[in-house]
Amino acid sequence: MKIIDSMLPGVKLLEPTVFGDHRGFFMESYNEEVAHANGIPFAFIQDNHSLSADAGVLRGMHYQLTPKAQTKLVRATAGAIYDVVIDIRKGSPTFGQWQGFILSAANKRQLLVPQGFAHGFCTLVPNCEVQYKVDALYSPEHDRGIAWNDPALSIDWPTSTPILSDKDAKHPVLTEAEINFVYEG
Repeated sequence: MKIIDSMLPGVKLLEPTVFGDHRGFFMESYNEEVAHANGIPFAFIQDNHSLSADAGVLRGMHYQLTPKAQTKLVRATAGAIYDVVIDIRKGSPTFGQWQGFILSAANKRQLLVPQGFAHGFCTLVPNCEVQYKVDALYSPEHDRGIAWNDPALSIDWPTSTPILSDKDAKHPVLTEAEINFVYEG
């Protein structure tokens, strides 16, 4: 597995080793020993799976407050998504900066989203399936979000008219969001 650091500290892109032949392919999508040896020491305890039927579905920008914050390991197992992370750690030199990644069933890349980052994605094609591991259980009381179209962030989404849930349409901008992450450099 190849581990690629992003411009945001702690956010990593994982490229699995894929063995293919005329029958198809085989790959290890996750190996705890390999992950730990490469500076990914998280103990994932829950797997989540979503289906977005249409292109242009935007889910995000989500995070959970501490002490129920989550690290996520995200991958698209069908279709393709534009996946975005925002650094929301107060005092971080990259606070408020975002980075986008293409994750697809074809490229098999995975994105490690550490605690202290908001996360969301937009589907690029119909019938996208996204699966992700988390290291903390979902906690409705700690669930928060940031507006996908916060003008101060200027995220370059692949659509200006996404399909949103009612909840995702009502998230505040970053300067008004409840955040309790502190950069520990």
